Amino acid sequence: MANACSSRQAAWEFFGTELKNRREAANMTQQELGRRVFVSGGYIGQFEQAIRKPQLDVAARIDEVLQTGGIFERMCRTLINTSPYAEYFAAAAELEALAIKLCDFAPTLVPGLLQTAPYARAVTLAMNPFASEEDVEGKVAARMDRARILKKPISPVYWAILHENVLRTPVGGPATMAEQLDHIAVLARERTVLPLVIPYEAGAYALLTGMVTLMEFDDAPPTAYTEAVYAGNLLDDPALVKQVQAAYDLLRASALPPEPSLTLLESAAEDHRRCARTT
Repeated sequence: MANACSSRQAAWEFFGTELKNRREAANMTQQELGRRVFVSGGYIGQFEQAIRKPQLDVAARIDEVLQTGGIFERMCRTLINTSPYAEYFAAAAELEALAIKLCDFAPTLVPGLLQTAPYARAVTLAMNPFASEEDVEGKVAARMDRARILKKPISPVYWAILHENVLRTPVGGPATMAEQLDHIAVLARERTVLPLVIPYEAGAYALLTGMVTLMEFDDAPPTAYTEAVYAGNLLDDPALVKQVQAAYDLLRASALPPEPSLTLLESAAEDHRRCARTT
């Protein structure tokens, strides 16, 4: 996994170097190219430094402006296809590793960064019931690899708002759920994540029906990622990101405070544990 990740990074660095060479050959500044492909000049600089990876539509527009015969779109497609993540999530996974602050909202399943291997396996099998064992293990390993960002010396500030559905749905069975919720509780006690729970009693809450991640960076504007069924949307537009941030603030207002949230989480873990002992 580590070798594959380093190889992909080297390939993105080649993408960035080639982009810089082609841009300069066209006598174009980063700002001018950015304006013509509908991103900022700062984004073009981040593409060239392999800090941020362009989406396919941006790569295709770069090809049109620089008249490169589709080379950047082809490189982008190849790099996405060699990612261990689904195509719609690959760019978000790259950005997640660069964020200084992450805010997740999960209405039904534990967010990927917080999943244990047994839980991740159960989710993978539920979504891919005919997958080979090798494919399942690869997906689980990729998810565990993502979670390493929480163990970095300088890890991102991480908020996770979970609906009570997440705590009560016995993904993988009660023993797996008890272990999963214990894991989140440990991370909370270690101050690695601040989990907040929206209880059933809260009733209606802000209209975010799928999983949402807000990402903030040291030297780039914030980004939002929303996910639906086999589809993801990376939002860079400041107005849209601001709307998602406002909705997230409403979710935070609907959630229990930190200590009651942790108490409910640990209580749910104990409920699953009791269920596991009786089955």
